[in-house]
Amino acid sequence: MSALTRRLFLGGAAATAAGVATPGSAAAGTSADVVVIGAGLAGLTAAREISRAGRSVVVLEARDRVGGRVLGRPLGTGDFTELGAEFIGPTQDRIAALAAELGVPTYRTYDTGDYIYYRNGQRSRYSSSGPLGPIPPDPTGAIEAGIAIQLLNQQAAEVPVDAPWRAENAEEWDSQTFHTWIQQHAQTDGGRFLLRLATRAIFSAEPRDLSLLYVLAYIAQAGNEDHPGDLTRLVSTTGGAQMYRFVGGSQRIPERLAAALGDRVRLGAPVRHISQEPGGVRVISDAGTVTAQRVVVAVPPPLAARISYDPALPAARDQLTQRFPMGSVIKVVATYRRPFWRADGLAGQAVSDTGPAQVTFDNTPHDGVPGALMGFIEADDARALDAADTARIRRETLRNFADYFGPQALDPTGFILSRWDNDIWSRGCPVAFAPPGLLLGYGPAIREPVGRIHWAGTETSTYWTGYMDGAVRSGHRAAREVLTAL
Repeated sequence: MSALTRRLFLGGAAATAAGVATPGSAAAGTSADVVVIGAGLAGLTAAREISRAGRSVVVLEARDRVGGRVLGRPLGTGDFTELGAEFIGPTQDRIAALAAELGVPTYRTYDTGDYIYYRNGQRSRYSSSGPLGPIPPDPTGAIEAGIAIQLLNQQAAEVPVDAPWRAENAEEWDSQTFHTWIQQHAQTDGGRFLLRLATRAIFSAEPRDLSLLYVLAYIAQAGNEDHPGDLTRLVSTTGGAQMYRFVGGSQRIPERLAAALGDRVRLGAPVRHISQEPGGVRVISDAGTVTAQRVVVAVPPPLAARISYDPALPAARDQLTQRFPMGSVIKVVATYRRPFWRADGLAGQAVSDTGPAQVTFDNTPHDGVPGALMGFIEADDARALDAADTARIRRETLRNFADYFGPQALDPTGFILSRWDNDIWSRGCPVAFAPPGLLLGYGPAIREPVGRIHWAGTETSTYWTGYMDGAVRSGHRAAREVLTAL
């Protein structure tokens, strides 16, 4: 029995023992105070808070697993790696507190040694502890990119985290793309490349896809109530959003949340229809119907739009979701007998202009074996490989790894990937992003309840949008809304 099979088997046995319903086991005609759609971090957090308040809750999850965009995979050694969300860092207080409460410890992301900058076929090493931090020492663009980051932070400080559309310059900023801003404020090819690379690494989208106002809001939200957002925090490992990982993988958190909820969580139950009726809601899924007083929809906005609603959603909410696409990303992990790059004084982190894997991390588990290199294939590069088979993606990714870390990278012991664009219950990752006009025209509809329907998910958070912390925060907020309304 493989490690993955054992985990699924044992997880299923534990779920059955705890009462977690497996696909097809949800009985028709169930009733509860609240039904939650989606068993990712947002939905499970909301369900836990509702249950703790003494209210009955049912969670309907389309997949045969919990976690949503948080996904673990075995490495064949008893440990796991992540093919979805994995990192946390300073000011991400809610996910850190939840993990500690559930007994899931963290450890430092490996960040010792030099980084690699691969540009125009040339490989160079640099230290992230220098004056420019993680910015590669591009001879034509590093200083310019650093100045641009300072300006972006200054502009982001003017954006209200809970209502970016109320910023004084909201109309100007939401009427242009981030690409336009880069062209105006970076004059060198190197500076423009570095800003584009950062955009792809953060959003899995191209600068031309993104509203400038959305980028500024995302920066503003990369903090907490006591620490303002900072773009450097988004792109940094030590001191930034990639500083820590979870022992055993991040999916342990939603798995433990679900185990505590027991048979309130129902897998294999994609929701097709929500009707608001006198005195309550009726939610129809493939596993049966649930009636409740309130419903929390905790799935990405584009997927929430694929549910049918009666009565129809207000135009603002419906048109919001028509304009709110997901990022495009393939996440790959190659494993090796040992992390050989460490002996060469390398941190396992590279940035490159050569695709498909232009950003890498050392994804080795906390005990140091096996060695693991992780790469992100994003935006245009991910879309170019939409129809490619795994063999091609493996071949091209390993060629990148060899360019960065040497020929040993061509001979992995294992190779796994997650193609989030092709995942029918995500249709992209890591976050839904806003093109020009969305925040200004439809922003309030992101969180505003529609009758008895409430919205959760990382996209609805006012801090750490796009991250696990944002998902947890949104679950707390949605639970408060529901409990106040009951």
